[in-house]
Amino acid sequence: MHDHLRLDDEERAHLAEAVERFPRCRILIIGDLMLDTFIWGDVTRISPEAPVPVVEVREETRLLGGTANVVHNAATLGAQVTVTGVIGNDHPGSELIGLLDGLRVPTDGLIVEEGRPTTIKTRIIAQNQQVVRYDRERRAPLGRNSLDRMLTYIRERLDGLDGIIVSDYAKGVVTMELMDALRSLRTSKRLPIIVDPKLPDAALYRGVTLVTPNHLEATRMSGVEIHDTASLVSAGTKLLERLECETVLITRGKAGMSLFQRDGVMTNIPTVARRVYDVTGAGDTVIATLTLGIAAGLPPVRAALLANIAAGIVVGEVGTAAVSASQLLDAVGSF
Repeated sequence: MHDHLRLDDEERAHLAEAVERFPRCRILIIGDLMLDTFIWGDVTRISPEAPVPVVEVREETRLLGGTANVVHNAATLGAQVTVTGVIGNDHPGSELIGLLDGLRVPTDGLIVEEGRPTTIKTRIIAQNQQVVRYDRERRAPLGRNSLDRMLTYIRERLDGLDGIIVSDYAKGVVTMELMDALRSLRTSKRLPIIVDPKLPDAALYRGVTLVTPNHLEATRMSGVEIHDTASLVSAGTKLLERLECETVLITRGKAGMSLFQRDGVMTNIPTVARRVYDVTGAGDTVIATLTLGIAAGLPPVRAALLANIAAGIVVGEVGTAAVSASQLLDAVGSF
C-alpha cells in the first residue's frame, strides 16, 4: 500500500505534459443530461398564506448539470468532446443545446424523446442558503427508439475515440442494454471506458476499465460498510472482483481518494483542497480530468492525482464550476 504521494520536478513535468496533450484527446460522454437552474433572491417576510418564506427573486442562472457538467469540464480542459444523451422537446432542452453550442460541443448526439421532459433541477437560494430544490424529470428507462439512435451515434464515432465516459445519474439513460452494447462494441481493450456510477447494482458496470464510486456508493455496491482502512481495502478489493474491472477509484471527500488496481496495489491520494466552499460538481470534474489524464497517456495513479488537483480547485468556488487547462497547469506547478 502506498500512502501520501509527493510530487518531484519530474512528476510535475509529466502531469503538465499530459495537460498540454488534452487538446488532442477525443472523448465521448454518455449519460443523463440536465439543466441546473439557480434562482437567487432575498427573504424579508413570511407568507400570509402559509408558514413559508417569500423569496423576492433578484436573478436566475442556468448552468449545465449532471452529465452535461462533465461535458462542460472536459471541454473547458480543452478536449475534443462529443456527447450523447436525451432531452425533451421543450424550452430547457433548447437552453441546454444553446449552452453546449457556447462551448463549441457538437449537439448532434442529443436525442429528443417525445413525452420525456429535459431533466431540470431548480434551486431557490436566499441569503446564501438553499430554501428549496424542485426537480422536473422522468426516470423511466429510455425508449427503444432513443436507445437505438444513441447506439448508432456511438458506433459511428467509436474508431476515432481516445476514451468514453459513462456518467450515470440514474435518470434512465444508463441501462443494462446500453452497457451491454458498449461492452460488445469495444473490440479493443485499449479504449478506456470510465464510469461514474449511481446505482447499487454493480453488475451494470461489469467489465469497464475504471469505476469512480464515492464513499457511499462503494459501501452500497460492495456490501461492506467503510469505516476504517481495513474495511476500505475490503470494499475496494470486492469491487474489483465484482466488477471485473482494471481499476476502482473510491472518492472520499475530505479524506481524498483511494485507488485500487488489479495487481493488488492500493494508493491513497490525500485531498489537496485548501478550502472547501462547495462540493457541487466535484465528481464531474474528477471523472473528466481522470479520463483525459488516461487518454493523454498517464497511468491511473497519476491521472487520479491530476483529477484530485482539479477537484481541489473546483471545491474552492461556489456553484458547479469547471477548471481550465491553464488553472490546472498553475496548480500542478505550485503543488
